[in-house]
Amino acid sequence: MPKLSNEQLEEKYLNLSSYENEYLARGLKLIAGIDEAGRGPLAGPVVAAACILNPEVKILGLDDSKKLTEKKREALFPEIKQKALAYAVVDVDNNVIDEINILEATKSAMRSCVKELESKGYKPEVLLIDAVKLEGTDVNEVVPIIKGDAKSNSIAAASVLAKVTRDHMMRDFDEVYPGYGFAKHKGYGTADHYKAIREQGICPIHRKTFLKVIH
Repeated sequence: MPKLSNEQLEEKYLNLSSYENEYLARGLKLIAGIDEAGRGPLAGPVVAAACILNPEVKILGLDDSKKLTEKKREALFPEIKQKALAYAVVDVDNNVIDEINILEATKSAMRSCVKELESKGYKPEVLLIDAVKLEGTDVNEVVPIIKGDAKSNSIAAASVLAKVTRDHMMRDFDEVYPGYGFAKHKGYGTADHYKAIREQGICPIHRKTFLKVIH
């Protein structure tokens, strides 16, 4: 991916601010972007993040975390934490995923993020969410946006927070449960991962409901 100039980064930031600017123009300031990482893997938690950006402080280079290099995500991670008005990151483990299913686990993590923001004194006035229709919050405006992590800076920031947090967790799990390659594939269903499961069996962080075929 070619490196963007500062002018291009500024333009991209402006383009990804359209949703936020719409609500800012209405006088709403606490606009939280929400996204998740880890709905698809065979192992590990699902992680949700919520982020309220400061409209006065730009974070250039935000995008859907999957489109960014690992190096870029790692660089943005502390910058987002430093410059955001508020953020929250919540994980839900594989046992809960097996119990209530991945969609409900994802929504539970997202609702917990909203509650954490409230506990920090930043009750969102608007939730911009990547694709998920989230019920169960007392926020008046909840806006699911298809591919929102590529259309909203707030969602993109949450995407990076969730992705990097989960990647770090999976690297730690790789040391606890060696031989599965968690540090490399982060729990996704690669050929090497399936091979390791067949040879070693499942481990405590595997999602049993995702592995019925293996059984």
